[in-house]
Amino acid sequence: MNTLVIGVAGGTGSGKTTVVRKIGERLTMEHVVILPQDAYYKDNSGISMEDRRKVNYDHPLAFDNDLLIEHVRLLKEGREVHMPIYSFITYTRREETILLKPRKIIIVEGILILEDPRIREILDIKVFVDTDPDERFIRRLKRDIQERGRSIDSVIEQYTQVVRPMHLQFIEPTKRYADIIIPEGGNNEVAVDILTSNIKAKLFL
Repeated sequence: MNTLVIGVAGGTGSGKTTVVRKIGERLTMEHVVILPQDAYYKDNSGISMEDRRKVNYDHPLAFDNDLLIEHVRLLKEGREVHMPIYSFITYTRREETILLKPRKIIIVEGILILEDPRIREILDIKVFVDTDPDERFIRRLKRDIQERGRSIDSVIEQYTQVVRPMHLQFIEPTKRYADIIIPEGGNNEVAVDILTSNIKAKLFL
């Protein structure tokens, strides 16, 4: 199968998901399969809930990149994969999975997609979504309260003590690996159009 693997990285709340959604809309989803790195957090069912809350989920070691890479390679070979579903309430993988079928365009999206050299090696196009830190924090605050049941105080504490330091140490430096940098995320229609046109040209869509 003639495939194109695209990596979309950037800090928490940068607008990665919006960029990916708009790419999919422009290319029609029949050509696209999406693998969010968030689905590939390591399963923490073997430790107590107290210890699960102490895990640094913004550190590269929190992710099962081996499984993510294997799934990308299987999709490139034209084979189906069962993507895990991760619960941000229990910090564990659910028993059910999501069946992903091979498509011409494979999009891998996540905060640390460009940090692992093995992932960078399998990416045909590397994208970094760059958004103002204040805007990213506000988006994360809303998301964690509305979707993940967190309190305002817990989100602020996690952001200042873990998220921001990890962003500066591991995420921001990966910008240098990007082929394309998109300022202001999904709001940058021009950048999204340029990226989409590039994808179409490579795959003759």
